Amino acid sequence: MRCPWADLGPEMERYHDQEWGMPVAEDRALFEKLCLEGFQSGLSWATILRKREAFRRAFQGFDPERVARFTQRDVRRLLSDAGIVRHRGKIESAISNARRACDLADERGSLAAHLWGFAPAAPRRAPRCPLPTTVPEAVALAKDLKRRGWNFVGPTTVYAFMQAVGMVDDHLARCPARPGVEAARASFRRPGEPGRERSRGPQPAR
Repeated sequence: MRCPWADLGPEMERYHDQEWGMPVAEDRALFEKLCLEGFQSGLSWATILRKREAFRRAFQGFDPERVARFTQRDVRRLLSDAGIVRHRGKIESAISNARRACDLADERGSLAAHLWGFAPAAPRRAPRCPLPTTVPEAVALAKDLKRRGWNFVGPTTVYAFMQAVGMVDDHLARCPARPGVEAARASFRRPGEPGRERSRGPQPAR
C-alpha cells in the first residue's frame, strides 16, 4: 500500500514510486527541488508537479548560474507565463536564492555538500501517519539558509525538501517503494565525503 498522500492520480503515483525519497546529489536538481518546494507554499504538491515542466522551461532547467543572471526583464517574462505559479515574491526569491546557491557552491565546493551536511546522521525508524512536518535538522538548515539570505526556506518547506531528495526516508513501513529507497540510500555516498567529485551538473557553454 502506497503512502496515502500519493493516491491523487497517476502523476502523483509515479512521483511517489520513482522519485520521492531517492537520494539526490546534483546541485541543479537540488536547487530545483528547493525552488519548487518554495513555490508550493500555500498550494498542493500536485499543482506544482503538473507545472514542473513549464517551470523547468521558464527557469532554464533550474541551472543556478543561469537563474542568478536573471533580470527584471526575466521577472516580467515569468509573471506573464501562465504555465507556472505567477507569484512575484516567489519568482524574485528563486532568482535571489540562485545567487546564494552559487555563493555556497563556491564556498563549499558544491551546493550539495552544504545541504547534505544537515541530513540526519543515523537512519530513523519507518514513520507512522501523520508524518512529522519538520525535524531539528530541517530547522537548523532553514536557519542557516535564512542567515545566508535565502527566502521561502522555512522549516516546513525545508523538511519537505529533505523528504523529497532522500535526506530522510518517510515512506511508511509497508509502502512498496520503501525497500528501493532504502537500498538507494544505503549505497549513496553523501556529497562532501572524501573521494566524491564536485557535482554541479551539466554546465552551460560560455
